[in-house]
Amino acid sequence: MKPLSDSFGRIMRDLRVSLTDRCNFRCLYCLPETEEAANFYRTRFDAEKNPRPKPLPLPRHKLRTELLSFEEIERVVRIAAELGIQKIRLTGGEPLLRNDIEHLIARIARLPGIEDLALTTNAFLFPKKGEALRDAGLKRVSFSMDSLDRENFKKMTGRDGLAEVLASIRLAKELGMEPVKVNAVVIRGLNDHEIEALAHFAVDQEISFRFIEFMPLDSSRGWLKDLVVPGREILQRLRTRFDLEPVVSGNASETARRWKFRDSKAEIGIIAPVTEPFCGHCNRIRLTADGKIRTCLFSLHEHDLRDLMRTGAPDDLIATALRRIVWEKEPRHHIGEPEFVQPERTMSCIGG
Repeated sequence: MKPLSDSFGRIMRDLRVSLTDRCNFRCLYCLPETEEAANFYRTRFDAEKNPRPKPLPLPRHKLRTELLSFEEIERVVRIAAELGIQKIRLTGGEPLLRNDIEHLIARIARLPGIEDLALTTNAFLFPKKGEALRDAGLKRVSFSMDSLDRENFKKMTGRDGLAEVLASIRLAKELGMEPVKVNAVVIRGLNDHEIEALAHFAVDQEISFRFIEFMPLDSSRGWLKDLVVPGREILQRLRTRFDLEPVVSGNASETARRWKFRDSKAEIGIIAPVTEPFCGHCNRIRLTADGKIRTCLFSLHEHDLRDLMRTGAPDDLIATALRRIVWEKEPRHHIGEPEFVQPERTMSCIGG
């Protein structure tokens, strides 16, 4: 069967599926609502030289009837797999807020063609659900942990949840979910002083740690290029402290540049979409919790599959729609350019 490709020759293999737009955290780079977050941004803007854009209101959560059912999600994943999608990552919002998520995982895990099934979570609920998720067929998990300092973690996420993240990392390792990945969004003046400590943590725990550049997907509209710690700066700092070897990957579409530590199973990765875009080999699309296909995190347009399914469209029509949507995938994002427009939806509503 002809692969699912766009007009630039990129073949889609990766589908990110958001299960909910709800989240029990209020991360500064996504849905900031705390006074600490407001104070941080307030000090970064100059009323005359650098006025702050008007923040977006916190999004209205979708009604249950507006969200895709597990049957609808399974159907989209099955059709996408028939078109060549091999990797599924379940996201949110916070995906573990979706009741009975293990039942959906079991359904997806049985689908032919799916070679990799993973989950991204803030980890707060993982200690209660980890074993059931593994037993249902979840292969890999990625946790968010932006700080190893309890107070700084709370400032960044709006929640006192560091202990739950640390417990989740231990549990995932015990459950055999390899490799365990942990992600940190690095923001200058907030947690960039912890880069080396987070790398030491990766070595101690023998995990894969990802440093991610701060992207303009926050509801506060507080993103500034000056707050981005470039990937090359992160790498330079780590190389002065650690003996790192590049990891050569045969996967050209991988978003992270990776390095391993000598004499350790740990590795670090740097995801630098702002300063070192990887759009030219992007192979992913996204399905939002309310059934919209997005061809880029920064898409300004979405494509509705939910109404198509609910009006009785057969599988071949859904497949044709997916082909048409992917064919029109954007060549790249425009972060940092004069014409850049931030999407109306935040990361929590798009799906990470």
